[in-house]
Amino acid sequence: MMLRASVAVVVALTLCVGPAASAYARRYASELRRQSGGRVTGTVKLTLANSAPSPAGVYERRAVGPRPRAQPEIKSVVIFFSDLPATKNAPMQASIAQKDEQFAPHLVAVTAGSKVAFPNEDPFFHNVFSLSRGAGFNLGRYPSGSSRSQTFTRPGMVKVFCEIHSHMSAVIRVFEHGWFTVPNEDGTFAIDNVPPGDHTVVAWHERIGERRDRVTIRAGADTQINFTLPVLEPGQ
Repeated sequence: MMLRASVAVVVALTLCVGPAASAYARRYASELRRQSGGRVTGTVKLTLANSAPSPAGVYERRAVGPRPRAQPEIKSVVIFFSDLPATKNAPMQASIAQKDEQFAPHLVAVTAGSKVAFPNEDPFFHNVFSLSRGAGFNLGRYPSGSSRSQTFTRPGMVKVFCEIHSHMSAVIRVFEHGWFTVPNEDGTFAIDNVPPGDHTVVAWHERIGERRDRVTIRAGADTQINFTLPVLEPGQ
C-alpha cells in the first residue's frame, strides 16, 4: 500500500506541476526504486582443499630473503550476481601495489570503465602486463616510487603478471553491474539494493572456480546466504 501511494505521489508531481517539481519527482522515483531493492548478507568459510596444487607461478616466490606476510586468502574471493542486467555505473578507482615481490591485493573487483593503478613500492624495477582476451596491455618496466595505470572497459577476468618476476600475478574481475563484493577478512559480506526476484549468486575463487546458489530477493528485506569453499592448503 505504501509503495502504491508513493507511486501516486510521483505521478501527481510529474503531471500537475512545473519543471522543477518534475525534476524532484524523477529524483524521488529514483530513490524509491533504490529503496525497493533487497539486501543480501552472508559469510564465506574457507576449508582445506583435497591436496589440489596451486596454479603455476601464482603463489610461489623465488626471490631470496624474508618471505612477505601472506595475504588473507579470503580476500581472493569475490561474490557476485551472475544473472542481473548490465547497468551504467560510475567508474571506480582501484590500486594493486607491487610490494615484496607480490601484487597486493592479489584480487580487485571493479565496474567496467574503471581505472586500476599499479604503484611500484619495491626498491627495484617492475613491469605489469596481461595477455587476457579483450584486455591485453603492457605498461613496460618502471622504477621504484612510480606508478602506471590501466582502464578496463570490458567485463570479464583479467590476469596480470610481471615479466621481470614470473612468480608474481594478480586477478582483476570486471563487472557490467554493481552487484558484487569482496568479503571482509572475517568472511562476512553484504550486497545492497538488489532487484527483487529469483537470482543466482556466485562465490568465485581463482583455484576452484565458481560455487553457485539461488536466492529469492524481496523488496526491503534481508536475504542470508553462506558459502563454503575448499581452497586452503595445509598450514594456511
